[in-house]
Amino acid sequence: MLLAYGFLRKIFEVFEKYRVPIDMITTSEVAVSVTIDTEENLKVLVKELEAFGTVEVDKNQTIISVVGNEISQTELMVKKLFGSILNIPIRMVSYGGSPHNISLLVPAEYKNQILQQLNKGMFGLE
Repeated sequence: MLLAYGFLRKIFEVFEKYRVPIDMITTSEVAVSVTIDTEENLKVLVKELEAFGTVEVDKNQTIISVVGNEISQTELMVKKLFGSILNIPIRMVSYGGSPHNISLLVPAEYKNQILQQLNKGMFGLE
């Protein structure tokens, strides 16, 4: 994707072709990560995307969203959020798309643990 004009458009056209909505996205100079909530058309989707690069599919993931008034712009809350989950393997972070939401992708097996740690670390709840 580095210096490739129109790369993202081409990627998103594949998702549009198979009518697969994207829930969460992160990008860098060399990678695009997305989440989808269906396995319908997954095999053909992956096959077409492989024309653009290496495709990896991670299953059994869950999105945890922390929502609050301008939470992503409140330094103390961001510190509390990330300080609460140091031992959780984070797969993706969506931060800054909205000032009111920070979303994290984690393996589904950590769902209860991360929710408990966020409640304790951010709000003092046990």
